Amino acid sequence: MSFARRQLSLPFGELHLLQHCEAAELPDDGPVEWAPLVPYWSVLWRSGVALGRELAGSRLAGSRVVELGCGLGVPSLVAARAGAVVLATDECAEALELVERNARENGLGVATARVDWGAADDLVALGPFDLVLCADVLYERPSVTPLLSLLPRLGREVWLADPGRSVAGEFLEQAGRHWSVATSVRDGMEIHRLRAIGRL
Repeated sequence: MSFARRQLSLPFGELHLLQHCEAAELPDDGPVEWAPLVPYWSVLWRSGVALGRELAGSRLAGSRVVELGCGLGVPSLVAARAGAVVLATDECAEALELVERNARENGLGVATARVDWGAADDLVALGPFDLVLCADVLYERPSVTPLLSLLPRLGREVWLADPGRSVAGEFLEQAGRHWSVATSVRDGMEIHRLRAIGRL
């Protein structure tokens, strides 16, 4: 299996990343013609980079952070660099192996776990977490309900980055019943900060 090396400039310096060569050739800022067997999780998606840059200026030392649908894991790596105790999760075992490798490349400690949002009791048992991270995870409508059900079981603060997909809009409309939502824009990507309202 062949890998491409990338460097990502962040406020604290450089992150060194490995990604599949096939993914390195895909666009990260426009429509993609989805095809089987292509490791889309290994694309350096702009939403993940934007969320990483947002995190880079945050005080996370000692915080317990979990990333859902981590893919290449840029937000997880940045949170670890900021001193957080990080768990990166994905349903793809290959993605988690590459996150672990990239963590070692950067001298960082990031734990990983394979997680299905619809059967996440083992993950919930590890919580609660101080911060839940999601970057471009809402591109299919069937993801909305499982994510809405899982998030309040994990913690009371969520940062979700998205390029403005309609599915994310549907998610946020429903999430607004139980979460306050503050939205900003970073590098053209929407960063939604959700905080639990009352006791969930």
